[in-house]
Amino acid sequence: MARRRGSDGEPTLVWERPEPPSRPAPSPLSRDRIVETAIRLADAEGLEAVSLRKVAAELGAGPMRLYGYLSAKEELLDLMVDAVYGEIPLPAPDCDRRAALRSLAHGLRRAARRHEWFADLLGGRPHLGPCALAYLEASLAALDGSPGFADIDAVMQATRTVNAYVVGAVREEIIESRAERATGLDEPRWQAAIGPYIERALATGRYPSLARAIRDSTHLDAETAFDTGLEQVLDGIGARPPAP
Repeated sequence: MARRRGSDGEPTLVWERPEPPSRPAPSPLSRDRIVETAIRLADAEGLEAVSLRKVAAELGAGPMRLYGYLSAKEELLDLMVDAVYGEIPLPAPDCDRRAALRSLAHGLRRAARRHEWFADLLGGRPHLGPCALAYLEASLAALDGSPGFADIDAVMQATRTVNAYVVGAVREEIIESRAERATGLDEPRWQAAIGPYIERALATGRYPSLARAIRDSTHLDAETAFDTGLEQVLDGIGARPPAP
């Protein structure tokens, strides 16, 4: 994450740094306008299309003007991610823990479906923008102090588990969607294309469990599959016994 140094020499993050004074000409700028433009570019063309130079051109400004608002592209990405977190509705404070975690998970999935590039930036170190912190706070608060979760370490581990499932499932869904667009093969056509090879592989008898999964399992649509997996994770969390 890119940082600047404050007057006391301490690094300051973009969240705590004031914007430059507004100028009416040649075109007014703000971090919000910069971020909205960058998100529009990323939605249309992917993250590779986002650069300070291209965003500046879309805003009718010179690239150097953007450096008054941002130190580097990394800060722009941080702001974009936080803006998407801001689109995710937070559960009501009195919402029960399972419903709260379910709501947050589905909210993140819907946000990633609207902004596929968002999934590429999930994972790794926590995001620190105010909207991302509010999302994390809501995730922790859903469990904190509930039966079986008096210990904050248990809360943290359960939250990580839910998040790992959600991020992994969302990324897999996005990758599959991109593959369909890149190859022009939707799921039925892809299955038809690889069908003869799979049949030959299964005929060897070396993959009995895989054969049963392919031939006998229920093939769910993406949303149902996501919800089914999430409910299994929440079942596991709910089975945690209360601490003595």
